[in-house]
Amino acid sequence: MSTIPSLEGVITADEIRETADQLASLQLPNGMIQWFPGGHSDPWNHIESAMALDIAGLHKEAERAYEWLADIQPPDGSWHNYYRPDGSIEDAKLDTNVCAYIATGVWHHWRSTWDRGFAENMWPTVERALDFVLSLRRDDGIPLWAVEPDGKPWDYALLTGTASIQHALRCGAHLGEAIGSPRPEWSLAAATMCEVIRSKPDAFEPKTRWAMDWYYPVLTSALTGTAAKIRIESGWDRFVIDRLGVRCVEDEPWITASETAECALACAVMGDVSTATDLLKWIRPHRNTSTSGAPLTDSDDAASPGAYWTGIVHDLREPAGGSSRVLFPFDEHSSYTAAAIILAVDAITQTTQASNLFVERTGFFDSSDHSAVRASTTRATARNQASV
Repeated sequence: MSTIPSLEGVITADEIRETADQLASLQLPNGMIQWFPGGHSDPWNHIESAMALDIAGLHKEAERAYEWLADIQPPDGSWHNYYRPDGSIEDAKLDTNVCAYIATGVWHHWRSTWDRGFAENMWPTVERALDFVLSLRRDDGIPLWAVEPDGKPWDYALLTGTASIQHALRCGAHLGEAIGSPRPEWSLAAATMCEVIRSKPDAFEPKTRWAMDWYYPVLTSALTGTAAKIRIESGWDRFVIDRLGVRCVEDEPWITASETAECALACAVMGDVSTATDLLKWIRPHRNTSTSGAPLTDSDDAASPGAYWTGIVHDLREPAGGSSRVLFPFDEHSSYTAAAIILAVDAITQTTQASNLFVERTGFFDSSDHSAVRASTTRATARNQASV
C-alpha cells in the first residue's frame, strides 16, 4: 500500500511525487524554497511547501527547509516577510502569522517522521517564534498583524492571521508535550483567540473581500460545529464558481488554486469529503502536465511537470472550461499552490501519519448535513448563469 496519497479524479500518487519533485527543484542549497525559479520566499509559504515534501516522503528536503529558518532566525524569534535567493531581505516587516507557522510545520514533521532528535533541535526555534508572536498581543489577547523593523507595531489584527496563529499555538503546545517541554499557556492563548473570533468579529480589520477570511476560521477549527457550517454556507455564493473553483476575491472571476485547495481543506475539516473532492477536481486544469503542453497554453511551457498555475481569470460568459481564460499572474507556477493541493489531498484521504494536522475530527458533520453546502453550490451555479 502506497504511503503517498492519491485521490481519484484529482491526482495519482505518481503525480503527487512528480509535484513534490518539482517543489524540491525550487529548493536552494541553503534550504530556502522559492515561490518560482528566481523568486522570493516567505516563511509561511516556505513551510507549507516543506509540509508537502514530507507528505511525499521527501523528509530530508523538508528538514533542510526547516533548518534554513532556524539558521536565519534572529534572537527575538521573528522572520522578515520576504527573502530573495541571494539572502537579502525584500520585505522587512515582521508578520506575526508568518512567524507563528513554524510550529505548525515542525509539529507536522514530527507526525510525519517521529524524529525526536530533529524536533528537539528545532524546539528553541519554535519557542522563540511563538513567544515573539505572543509578545505582540493586544489587551484582548489578539496578536497585531505585524511590526516594523524599528519595533513600531501595526495598529490592527487580521482574522485569517489570528485563525492561523491559534492553530500554530495548539501545534506548538502538542509538540512541547511530545518532547517533554510543556507550554500549556500556548493552549490557553489559542483558546482566548478562538473566543474572540467567535464572539467579536469587529476585533479584526475588515477583509471580507478576500476568500481566506471566509474559510480560514473553519480550516483551523477556530469555528466548529454549527458556526462553521453557517460560515461556509454564508460565503459559498460569493466565492465559489461552480466547476471552476474559489475566487481569490469576491468581485473578480479570478480562480486561485491555492484558495480552492484551502477551501477544500475547510470542507474536509467539516467532514464534507465529497465537496472537498469536487473543489480539487475543478482545479485540475491548473496542473501542468508536460514540459511542452500545459493544458492552458498553446506555447511551450518551461515549468516542470507537476507544477500548478497560481490563478486563472475566467470569462463567465462561457461555460466552465471555455477557452477565454487568462493566467494571472501571467505564466506563474507557484510552490505554495502545489503545496496546498498536496496538503488538501492528504487531509481528504487521511493517508499519512500527519494527515490530521487540520482534520482532527472525522465525521464532524453527519452526511445529511452536507445538503446545505450542496444547495449553496446549486444556488451559485444559478447565479453564475444568470450573470452572463
